[in-house]
Amino acid sequence: MGIFVFLPLVLPLTAWPIARLAEQRLHPRTATVLLTSVSTVLALCSTVCLALLMVVGTAQLPGNPLPDGWSDPEVRASVPRHEIAGKAAIPALLAVLAAGGRTLARHVRVRRRAHRALAGLPGTEVAVLPDAAPYAYALPGGRRDRIVVSRGMLGSLAARERRALFAHERAHLAARHHRHLLLVQLAACANPFLLPLRTAVAYTAERWADEEAARAVGSRRVVARAIGRAALAATGPAPVPTLPALAAPGPLPRRVAALLGPEPAARAWPSLFTTAGLAVWTATVGAALSAMFSANSALTLAFLLHAATPL
Repeated sequence: MGIFVFLPLVLPLTAWPIARLAEQRLHPRTATVLLTSVSTVLALCSTVCLALLMVVGTAQLPGNPLPDGWSDPEVRASVPRHEIAGKAAIPALLAVLAAGGRTLARHVRVRRRAHRALAGLPGTEVAVLPDAAPYAYALPGGRRDRIVVSRGMLGSLAARERRALFAHERAHLAARHHRHLLLVQLAACANPFLLPLRTAVAYTAERWADEEAARAVGSRRVVARAIGRAALAATGPAPVPTLPALAAPGPLPRRVAALLGPEPAARAWPSLFTTAGLAVWTATVGAALSAMFSANSALTLAFLLHAATPL
């Protein structure tokens, strides 16, 4: 295997071009699903390979509970500088698990706290809190999905803009955007090279909800105006990055500019016979190959360990 065993740790770098191209050239729905899938696969392969490197590099240490066959010289020879790589993989893997666990714990804790804050309110789809601070976000889970909005936010928007706000948050809930955001957040915890994909998905998920809201209210300009006013009025982002919100942090001018422009093509992919299409397809194939090579490296090392395991 040689140096190729480390590929799953660095191949996420090759997915960077598709993050930018997907934001610019693909429909937001397609871009969100594609980038989430690619980042999840690459993160899983990276984490599995990190764990296998740790096993191979530390199997020969005395007192370990691993099978004796895993310390075989042929197994260790499959990983260059196995001792250094194995020992370095221990703190790296612990950091990945700690970061992922912290992200999951925070996500669950904030959602529970948000649901508790709604206790005693009518069980309607829209929960209006009497706060003067302007905010609004989609809150999934509990007995039903809900939209949380403050009186301060409602007071800063006109009637049609409120409709746009509610349509935007309903789109987040219907498409389960919180799952996409949580997956890319965990992927970035597993491999920092996937941070650009997390940023891209945060943007494309908002753009997806923007387009759905524009279709619901029948005016792209109204949605753009609602986003602008909500952003100016909001005092902070959603309580946690995995809870979608209309005025979420990010490139708000780009969202407004996109809404003031033509509606993105409904087709999933641009034609291969255009410059944009050729660029997107090339980047997509490259990302898919990166995921495939990552999985192949991790699986090869896993099979090697399996073959060395005594029956």
